[in-house]
Amino acid sequence: MSDLDRLLRDDLRGHVPYGAPQLDVPVRLNTNENPHQPPASLVRDLAERVAEAATALNRYPDRDAVALRSDLAAYLGRVTGQPLDTDQVWAANGSNEVLQQLLQAFGGPGRTALGFEPTYSMHRLICVGTGTRYLPMPRLPGFRLEPESAALVVREHAPDVVFLCSPNNPTGTAVDPAVVEAVHDAARGLVVVDEAYAEFSARPSAVRLLPGRDRLVVTRTMSKAFAFAGGRVGYLAASPDVVAALQLVRLPYHLSSLTQAAARAALAHADDVLATVAAVREQRDRLVEGIRALDLEVVESDANFVLFGEFGSEASTWKGLLDRGVLVRDVGIPGWLRVTAGTEAETGAFLEALEQGLRDAT
Repeated sequence: MSDLDRLLRDDLRGHVPYGAPQLDVPVRLNTNENPHQPPASLVRDLAERVAEAATALNRYPDRDAVALRSDLAAYLGRVTGQPLDTDQVWAANGSNEVLQQLLQAFGGPGRTALGFEPTYSMHRLICVGTGTRYLPMPRLPGFRLEPESAALVVREHAPDVVFLCSPNNPTGTAVDPAVVEAVHDAARGLVVVDEAYAEFSARPSAVRLLPGRDRLVVTRTMSKAFAFAGGRVGYLAASPDVVAALQLVRLPYHLSSLTQAAARAALAHADDVLATVAAVREQRDRLVEGIRALDLEVVESDANFVLFGEFGSEASTWKGLLDRGVLVRDVGIPGWLRVTAGTEAETGAFLEALEQGLRDAT
């Protein structure tokens, strides 16, 4: 053991960094990005706003990103129907930093967080990074959650933080609001609903459940539907007390002036950017139909991706698709793979490659 290995925290030994393969292939459908580029009008506006912000780069940015949070509150209130004030919204470098800050403030050594698996793997990894004990709980058949059983699990283990992912990554399944209500009533700690893919779902947002529930938090991202993955902006809606708590643990000036300017530009063009959501949903539904036509199992999805299987060897199926120029995601569920809804051409290339691979395997 080297000196550095000896000095590394014991609970970090043996772990590997999070990350999907970044390979140079013709069709990349493994990271749930929006395949459509930002509209030209946004690119022009963004360039102007960033150029203006650049003239003041000798000064620190607004460390509380008040203007950005005000814009996010207006957007979220408009799309969910639940009015929000600026002090109910917080923003950070992607929703992962938002989740990290939540665990820094409400988790940590001696505390526990509970998640229903399979789910977003960063929930577990951020727990490890913050010294929070993670409790993985199984989902019902079909990757479902039901109010009574979920509440029973939460009541039994009494975690400090509960994660609910809706739509859930990697299964694509949405969580019924009744599950959120039941879990919140059963929990003694924070309940975090991760809505990274909410714009692709027709289900009501958990933001509507915030009034009267000070322990409820809804996290979102601009990386997916907003086609802003390279911008790295995530945010949450919660009670002002939660937002105030996060300000105790956030790093000073954690959102640069350029990031804030770019994100505000994207929000100003929200209608144009989100116009691509319908096209993404269409390709998602095409994936479901096309995969089922090949006699494979598909989980109904409310997101911009589809979980499909079951294979004797998901690794060999993944490799076969890669050999044909298509990169999908092995999410660690035996017999299953996940594919992102791409453009019409990308979806067609995937379905053709999958059919060829299945035919060659017989």
